[in-house]
Amino acid sequence: MRRAFLLPTIVTLILALFALAACTPSTADGAPSPTTTATTAAPTPTTPRSSVPEPAAPAPARYLLATQAESDGLVVVDPADREGTAVVGRVEVGEAPWGVAVHGATQRAYVATARGVAVVDLAARARVALVPYRDAPAQVTYGEYRLGGTGIAVSPDGRRVYVAVNRGGTSALETVDVASRRVVASTPVGLRPFDVLVSADGREAYTVDHDAFSVHVVDTRTFEARRIEVAPFGTEGGLASFEKPHYAVLDDDGTLLLPYQGRVVVRLDPATGRTSTIRQTADSHQHGVTRTPDGRLVVVGDGPFGNAGGGPNVAVLDPATGDERVKALDRTHETVTTWTDPADGALMAVLAGGYTQSGAWDGATVVDLATLETYEIQIPGRPQVVVPLPEGPTP
Repeated sequence: MRRAFLLPTIVTLILALFALAACTPSTADGAPSPTTTATTAAPTPTTPRSSVPEPAAPAPARYLLATQAESDGLVVVDPADREGTAVVGRVEVGEAPWGVAVHGATQRAYVATARGVAVVDLAARARVALVPYRDAPAQVTYGEYRLGGTGIAVSPDGRRVYVAVNRGGTSALETVDVASRRVVASTPVGLRPFDVLVSADGREAYTVDHDAFSVHVVDTRTFEARRIEVAPFGTEGGLASFEKPHYAVLDDDGTLLLPYQGRVVVRLDPATGRTSTIRQTADSHQHGVTRTPDGRLVVVGDGPFGNAGGGPNVAVLDPATGDERVKALDRTHETVTTWTDPADGALMAVLAGGYTQSGAWDGATVVDLATLETYEIQIPGRPQVVVPLPEGPTP
């Protein structure tokens, strides 16, 4: 009798439990509650979470490239080599090289020499072409005022190269088609463009016109240009003025950042032509500038010229906060890039000795951006422009 009674009772209890489960509370929109979702959706892990590999970040460049402005070479530089020359490889590219632009995906470097754009196969460490300018100089000279290519940049897709060409009384931005290796357009721009940049989408190229107090914005589809005056201290003095633009970097928002005299950095919106300024305290005539991975600017100061009264230095400026650190230096420099020391991962700046002032020298200064401690390396031939060498075969 007791067994006959217990059996329907157990069945009743089981049915009641199923009914209770069906009445579990849900969220307001009818979806299962978060607790229920987490319990039913999460699979049983078969591998500990810590052992799942994360995507590998691109390795920092171990070597740099530098143009030998007093010679005809593009050199591979190891900034870690403090003993003897830091040059570990060399490619003959053409007379009086100035700027260099690199396209990592194709392992190509493009060098603005006096007579044309040298195309360098970085894997083979060899020049594979020289694309002559439309108006190449009849005679090659050396130094700041020499005719020929100066600033240079490559499009994001690697199909075009934009090179500024100083012709004496005029200058132009020449567009080189990489596939055909010929100049397909020549656009008049301001006098003596030290630097050329390309927008992230490749639709515009920008020339920093040293002697014209301007930036030219060139449409890379129509090759039409418009001029924007960038003269925070005016244009008085003309060609003799020291308050002129030299180099620039692009910020993440597409604006250009141009340092002037260790007193201000001009932020230029190329779409509207509007400018604003960020105050500096470096008080030194400034040339090269680069941008760190976290958005800080590293700027070369060459000493007391024009309305700048301080000596040679390097400034590290956060444009978002205005925080600035300045390190006095014993030498002048032209351009700067960043480099990560493979020994300890320290972020460094490398300042090239340059060839556009009387204090140019055969070497570079390496600056630890955390401590501002420095050391010098030897690079013969007056290194003018220095850029990272993308990872590839070792020299």
